[in-house]
Amino acid sequence: MWNGDALLEKLYEEAVARHRNETKAGHLNERKPKLKAALREAVGSFDSNIGHEPKLLERVECEGYIRERVELSATPGLTFGAYVLIPKNADGPLPGVLALHGHGYGSREIVGLLPDGSADEGKPGIHQHFALQLVKRGLAVIAPDVIGFGERRLLADLAVNPDAPSSCFRLSTQLMMLGKTLTGLRVAEALKAFDYLASRPEVEGGRVGAMGFSGGALIAYVSAVLEERIQSLVLTGFTNTFRDSIFAVNHCIDNYTPGLLQHAELPELIGLAAPRPLFLESGEKDRIFPVDGFRKAAAVIKAIYEAEGAGAELETDVFPGAHEISGRKSYDWLKRSLAASGPSL
Repeated sequence: MWNGDALLEKLYEEAVARHRNETKAGHLNERKPKLKAALREAVGSFDSNIGHEPKLLERVECEGYIRERVELSATPGLTFGAYVLIPKNADGPLPGVLALHGHGYGSREIVGLLPDGSADEGKPGIHQHFALQLVKRGLAVIAPDVIGFGERRLLADLAVNPDAPSSCFRLSTQLMMLGKTLTGLRVAEALKAFDYLASRPEVEGGRVGAMGFSGGALIAYVSAVLEERIQSLVLTGFTNTFRDSIFAVNHCIDNYTPGLLQHAELPELIGLAAPRPLFLESGEKDRIFPVDGFRKAAAVIKAIYEAEGAGAELETDVFPGAHEISGRKSYDWLKRSLAASGPSL
């Protein structure tokens, strides 16, 4: 056969068979640390910019909350902006959330701003201004700009096309040639934002969770697996199997991590967050992370949580929508799950 379909299917089946055999041969408490180490190695690491001091860029009084813009750095030679939303009149330190956007025009899209920084008074897009939804529920939020989008597109891409939607391709391919990954860089910056939020005096550092949408959920789950201080996790528009999503649909290259499927399918990797609280959300008409794949993945993750005696810590919601955030259950769930780890809100 000249086409490679059968070969790809064979290689996938062989990989999944290896995972199954390794799971049967070893105990859960032996396989889990090995998978965490494999995930860490697959996404790669970057040098830390330990000496960098956060810089306040702006502070704006908004209705019910304060919006700040800060500049942070996770690796030498590269800085990034992040919006910090703090509820007004808080009675003591608050729980916090690391909010990670997906493809679009950056953190402004989730904090209620247009690309030019002016207020977005129209109907929210697929991100649903979700950082605003969280701060309105009394949670402190940090929303970092994910590299490759909005203000963080590469100058090389903008020189070719000023309206380039993202710089994912150039970033991903050049980092891979250098033995690194775009996911690794994005996770490093997300964890720097997490550290900064947890250090704020308005925030109770032991009660900080994460919520990510689409590509932001990829960053969120890897961050949570690698950083156990992330107390609760919401993944929306992402949870699936590799076979039913990024193998079956043409996705952005930032979804592909070299060699990762040698170690586990996506549901088992997400399950590494157990036993911490986890909420999985999916639109029943999501075309790029199909609902059938979501249900398969959720069943595997449920089995993992039950095996760890944490079945009650996992919740799911399939809502009547497409590739978008719903939040009809997840926002309040996140508030409750973070409240459960400390004094009530």
